[in-house]
Amino acid sequence: MDDAYLSRLPVSIIRFWYRRQGYIRSIADSIVTQLSKFEKPEEVLIFFSAHGVPVSYVENAGDPYKNQIEECIYLIMRELKARGARNDHTLAYQSRVGPVQWLKPYTNEVLVELGWKGVKSLLAVPISYVSEHIETLEEIDMGYKDLALKSGIKNWGRVPALGCTSSFITDLADAVVEALPSAKALSILRETAKESDCR
Repeated sequence: MDDAYLSRLPVSIIRFWYRRQGYIRSIADSIVTQLSKFEKPEEVLIFFSAHGVPVSYVENAGDPYKNQIEECIYLIMRELKARGARNDHTLAYQSRVGPVQWLKPYTNEVLVELGWKGVKSLLAVPISYVSEHIETLEEIDMGYKDLALKSGIKNWGRVPALGCTSSFITDLADAVVEALPSAKALSILRETAKESDCR
């Protein structure tokens, strides 16, 4: 940012919010709501599908994404267990493109495998998405649903992205308010970053 005025405005960066209690509870609420729509909710496999990234991002560049996704799912399942849910769950990664290796297991391959193993009821949870778009509305709702049904899964459900869910928006607002006391000007943040780069 080159604008002298804007560079002096206080800024506070929220590095991540995947383990915020309000976020975890919002997802758990949505899962519970969708589970209740199945004839036998206790038999439903909770299928977390996260957006994939190239393996090199994690192994070579040190991106914490994979660990954060796994921790987020652990926290969600812990919240569900506290509410009495005992469903099995699994995680896979979707939306890979190109010839490079992406995080595994791949969503499409896992769905076929689950069908072969006899899973009959599945609830898809787009874990790394907070809004509806082509990767939820088409890739999951159309492509993966069709694949799941063809693979032998009889009962399919999908948790909507949180979008403007009031509890989620409230938690985001709380995160912003909590971050305000530590706000610093962008110019200061840039200088700090340069200093740490030199060490």
